[in-house]
Amino acid sequence: MKGFPYSLYLVTDQKACLGRDFFWILEEALKGGVDLVQLREKLLSAKEFTEKAKRTKEICDKYGVPLLVNDNPQVALKAECDGIHIGQKDDSITEVKQLLGEKFPVGLSLDQLADLTKTESKHAWYYGVSPIFNTPTKPDTLGEWGLLGLQELRQKTEKPLVAIGNIKLGNTASVIAHGADCIAVVSAICSADNPSKSATELRETIEKAKNA
Repeated sequence: MKGFPYSLYLVTDQKACLGRDFFWILEEALKGGVDLVQLREKLLSAKEFTEKAKRTKEICDKYGVPLLVNDNPQVALKAECDGIHIGQKDDSITEVKQLLGEKFPVGLSLDQLADLTKTESKHAWYYGVSPIFNTPTKPDTLGEWGLLGLQELRQKTEKPLVAIGNIKLGNTASVIAHGADCIAVVSAICSADNPSKSATELRETIEKAKNA
């Protein structure tokens, strides 16, 4: 995965699927234009997480889309995932790379501007800017970045910025305009009546904003 050519990043959430089949929603999202997936599972056992990651990887591979897992290097290793995303309270990037390899792609959440200056941060593949807007899917955050916070971060780093947090079709273009390289969503796709259509509309909006 050279560079960062991605535009629409799906962060999965079983609860947000509203009782529907997880793998159906995943495949619909991929058909609609999602080009990067993060499997986020906070409640599964390590074995269950690994099994789900392996099946998710098979579906992502079918569409040529990389799969990242959230927070768990062992699952990333066992399921042969393409990358991992970690937060500020998880294992350090150094620790993750000791297990997965120096060149293994590691995305890192930035909760506040001060996180950018931490020594580990320079080794991240991309920064997950979280949350842009407050969201019920991430209640333990320090506060929202907002569009101006995202813009300030953009001025301080050349790393790819993945924006997440209550991003919807109506505010997607503004988030891109303020410096995001990629939009990450949860409920905007997982909870949508038509996940494929929602993904397509988001992807088209992102590409149009990038070319504006």
